[in-house]
Amino acid sequence: MLPDQQNLNQTMLDANQLASLQQTIGSYSPLQLAWASGYLAAKAEGSSVAVLPTASLTQASTTLTILFGSQTGNAKGVAKALAEQAQAQGLTVDCKSMGEFKPKSIKNVTHLLIVASTNGEGEAPDDAIALHEFLASKKAPKLDHLHYSVLALGDTSYEFFCQTGKDFDEYLAKLGAKQIAPRVDCDVDYDDAANDWSTEIIAKSKEMLGNVEGPANVIAMPTAGAVSQYSKNNPYTAELSISQKITGRDSKKDVRHIEIDLGESGITYQAGDALGVWFNNDQALVSELISALGFSANDSVEVSGNTLSLEAALISRLEITQTAVNFIGFWAEQSGNEALIKIAEDKNAAREYAANHQVIDVIKAAPAQVELQVFVDALRKITPRLYSIASSQAEVEEEVHLTVGLVEYTNNSHTRTGGASGFLGKRLEEGGDVNVFIEHNDNFRLPAEKNTPVIMIGPGTGIAPFRAFLQDREANEAEGDNWLFFGDQTFTQDFLYQVEWQGYLKSGLLTRLDLAFSRDQAEKIYVQDRLREKAKDVFEWLERGAHLYVCGDMSRMAKDVELALTDIIAEQGNKTIEQAQQYLKDLRDAKRYQKDVY
Repeated sequence: MLPDQQNLNQTMLDANQLASLQQTIGSYSPLQLAWASGYLAAKAEGSSVAVLPTASLTQASTTLTILFGSQTGNAKGVAKALAEQAQAQGLTVDCKSMGEFKPKSIKNVTHLLIVASTNGEGEAPDDAIALHEFLASKKAPKLDHLHYSVLALGDTSYEFFCQTGKDFDEYLAKLGAKQIAPRVDCDVDYDDAANDWSTEIIAKSKEMLGNVEGPANVIAMPTAGAVSQYSKNNPYTAELSISQKITGRDSKKDVRHIEIDLGESGITYQAGDALGVWFNNDQALVSELISALGFSANDSVEVSGNTLSLEAALISRLEITQTAVNFIGFWAEQSGNEALIKIAEDKNAAREYAANHQVIDVIKAAPAQVELQVFVDALRKITPRLYSIASSQAEVEEEVHLTVGLVEYTNNSHTRTGGASGFLGKRLEEGGDVNVFIEHNDNFRLPAEKNTPVIMIGPGTGIAPFRAFLQDREANEAEGDNWLFFGDQTFTQDFLYQVEWQGYLKSGLLTRLDLAFSRDQAEKIYVQDRLREKAKDVFEWLERGAHLYVCGDMSRMAKDVELALTDIIAEQGNKTIEQAQQYLKDLRDAKRYQKDVY
């Protein structure tokens, strides 16, 4: 026998040993097989193998991992509620933001639930970008051992509805992961769908992870932001102190400075957070809608299992100022109106039509007779509006300030007003009650280091969080430089908080202020134009560690600003466009480039 053949025979298992090994590993999961491989390799080298990997493996294979990608806090809220329900059912839960999760460690997860919102035009929220990109890349591992499900949050008024959740579902499936339950896509009134999914997914997860008795520990839960007894589903009834118009008499905009008294609620917030506002619809609009439909205000309807009058439902429970794209299709079918049917068949046309027509306008344009409960069921539930907070609690204590642009337009000689903005800016009198809660935004935070310079870009009502930033930096005696870019239509009518900015310039708190008033000259000038004009200094600030913030319109401004920043970095840093885009991505990953856009 040749020496090599002899060594080979000594190395191989005999038939009995092989059968024993196959029987032993027959019930192993892929994750357990991977661990066993490493264990045996270590034994072959004569090393002492600790028992810790076994404990870690046991924990990983019996843990329900919940990851959320959240821009405004909705996905985070659903994930936290899901984790609490799962824990109460005896499951061991590891719940965290995707931003706190190392993408490569997904190979160690066996049971995964994803709750993901969609940001902008189909983009992943900031805290989800790293994991989203990793799973789509060639670096992503095979995940044959992984069982998962996805709850996607979105808004049907946008073209790429629930795109981030759809992406995660697709990526995981391509990597070999198996669904615990099908993905569920939720519109803005997501509560019922999210609750149904949560109930189903917890039951199936218990079956897979083994029936357990009694509550278990949560390994990790989101802790950023103050804990409060008040929430979206349990808001605090606050008092409106001030609603003051801060645009000029001849301005084409009506922007309000709102002050709300939080009383003795104990509610706390940070600069960068948002205030959730529940509102009532306009009584006059409700009466007009009931009359157009031919119903009675006292007719009984059912909403989420509760019986109430049609008038009460339309005032406080149902959305009638923001028309859902799905409602366009529903009413086209009910009315048989050819023009509306044509609009409904074109998704882009339907979105544009919905954005410029309230429910009453759709009904008047295409009259139809419909059963009352069928109509009610076709409407979305009212959801609270989120406003970037325009104050620092270090400055205003038990108050919270907002900068609210009144949504108002004319349609067929009728003036239509936004639900929440009309409630805060016109219908609610000072001293009146408003139900509110804090939505913490950990993706929009001042740097922890007080000496760090910041660049803030906030045209229009996008100025709100930067008023909070400067109040906060002044209260905390932060010494870092502060540079603000603000823009609007005209200097004389639309310079929001002008006196405050000038005061901060005089005191030295505000290092630089660059303004862009688009209609004060023949050629329109916007904040992105001012950025380009100051390209050298902008890049110099970034190179010395400045944090960059953008707040305001998502559809145009934010895109134009990012394009300008990319060009500035390429030009001033002598980089290609691809390198400049990577530079911005690195800033984002380091939380030095943060956006609060809507």
